[in-house]
Amino acid sequence: MSKYTRNKWKLKLQEIIYEADTPAGKLFDVVLLITILASIVLVMLESVNSIDKNFHNFLNISEWIITILFSLEYIARIITVRKPLNYVFSFYGIVDLLSTIPKYISLIFGGVHALAALRALRLLRIFRILKLARYLGASNTLISALKASRAKISVFLFAVVIVAIILGTIMYLIEGEENGFTNIPKSVYWCIVTLTTVGFGDIAPQTPLGQFIASLIMILGYGIIAVPTGIVSAEYTSQNKSKDNKVPLNSQCCSNCLAEKHSDNAEFCFKCGCKLHRE
Repeated sequence: MSKYTRNKWKLKLQEIIYEADTPAGKLFDVVLLITILASIVLVMLESVNSIDKNFHNFLNISEWIITILFSLEYIARIITVRKPLNYVFSFYGIVDLLSTIPKYISLIFGGVHALAALRALRLLRIFRILKLARYLGASNTLISALKASRAKISVFLFAVVIVAIILGTIMYLIEGEENGFTNIPKSVYWCIVTLTTVGFGDIAPQTPLGQFIASLIMILGYGIIAVPTGIVSAEYTSQNKSKDNKVPLNSQCCSNCLAEKHSDNAEFCFKCGCKLHRE
């Protein structure tokens, strides 16, 4: 096989494995996701004793088949890129490795195969298949809004903690140990549970005054829930007006550094400058 033929074969395989815009690439990613889901279901079923007892051999063989397929895919991803270490030490490269090795390790250490559930992380590849990257601009805006709101939210949470300590102490003095409020920390715990409208019911006020204060705390809780939402919403609106949220939709992957999200008409990688469509 000539060098040209070999390079052409690698480029074709790299296009199928790393990109989602071509029919072959979409088919590969869809089959990969179905396989990942099947492997997760197998691990879940194996954890059920009654199912594992009756179908242990089938589940074990199926897991080995999937593990071998994942191993071949991992090797293919390495040999089709110009700098394999870029993939090996990338986020997806580490996830792919972690999803493959548990079954091999289980040959030496029993019970480790349950770590195969890490394969669920590989479902993150669905972002490429369904072109969910177009929504990442909005998520980045939300993250920016949360960061910009952290000072206001921190002050608000600090105020809530102070209120919980004060009201918890008051309930300890009113209810006392005979009604389950055995100490101040436990009373503060009850106040936080009530304030957040969770209401486990493990502790409840018995006196009329305690019940009246508990009612006020419950009503206050609904107002408290709305405050951080309003803070973040206002900041999100501000961020949305000041930023352009357009995100490239092209899934073209650089064979040199594995960078994605290139512009539709890009000829060179924005990260390393390597030509994207090599002949």
